Amino acid sequence: MRVDDSAIPSSAIAVSAAGQRRAPGRRAAPGTAPRGGATGTVLAGLGVAAFSLTFPGTVWALEGLGPWSVVSVRMVLAGLIAGGCLLALRVRPPARRQWPGLLAVAAGTVVGFPLLTTLALRTSTTSHAAVVVGLLPLTTAAYSALRTGERPSRTFWAAALTGAAVVVVFAVWQSGGAPTTGDLYLFGALLVCAAGYAEGGRLAREMPGWQVIGWALVGCLPVSLAGAAIALSAESVRLSGHTVAGLVWLAAGSQFLGMVVWYRGMAAIGVARASQLQLAQPLLTLVWSVLLLGERPAVAAPLAAVAVLVCIAVTQRART
Repeated sequence: MRVDDSAIPSSAIAVSAAGQRRAPGRRAAPGTAPRGGATGTVLAGLGVAAFSLTFPGTVWALEGLGPWSVVSVRMVLAGLIAGGCLLALRVRPPARRQWPGLLAVAAGTVVGFPLLTTLALRTSTTSHAAVVVGLLPLTTAAYSALRTGERPSRTFWAAALTGAAVVVVFAVWQSGGAPTTGDLYLFGALLVCAAGYAEGGRLAREMPGWQVIGWALVGCLPVSLAGAAIALSAESVRLSGHTVAGLVWLAAGSQFLGMVVWYRGMAAIGVARASQLQLAQPLLTLVWSVLLLGERPAVAAPLAAVAVLVCIAVTQRART
């Protein structure tokens, strides 16, 4: 079954093609990021804004559901949304060579990261988890350099490592000098999510970003449906306004719409550069933790956030 181009939104075609366009007669040097300009940066930034609400949404969902129920129900809802979009637009399945990458996306961003961070948030505060996950840009850039051939400059790496060091020092200081069990879950989440982001960014150069996350979610539906049935029967269920709102945002906002714009942004400006925009995510999540959850982050949090934002400015100017 083929897809009629007229059935796909023109914006989706334009953005997904951004990573493919080149000047006539010229080819981009190996390892350089596609030229997407301000559009790619804005799209990736919107993804970061959506992701910054993931931890508060998870905390709300955990008020009425167990961790395994939150993750599995989130996957089911997001998979149904994605499947509906793919069916409505009559999108044909990906090529066989693209499925290994989609499996990596599913393992990292659909299953691994949500599960590990949900388990971590049972004992860690939202603000603490947000700062630890600030390491994600560095792990994503490192994985991308090994997997996709991108070779960021020394200035890029120096700024990224500085931002990561700020995050590590802050996290260890807030934990009292030693990593907690929640930190171990979060560090594991960083590794699997970095692989999922990098593979998704690579695939988004070949197919629209919404289809990357869409097929990953649909591919997980059999597992997520079975998992939801088991988890809901084994864990207590106490639905409330917060629980429902948290689940809806996790499925529609963080897991689907956020991923759509995020992968499109990475396809336009490159995985390594887009990943550095996530250095702003801890700051945004800290703000949400105060406004939505009533948490009181440590006094050093704003200082760490400012230092991280400076690193963002440097990495966005550094040539790859």
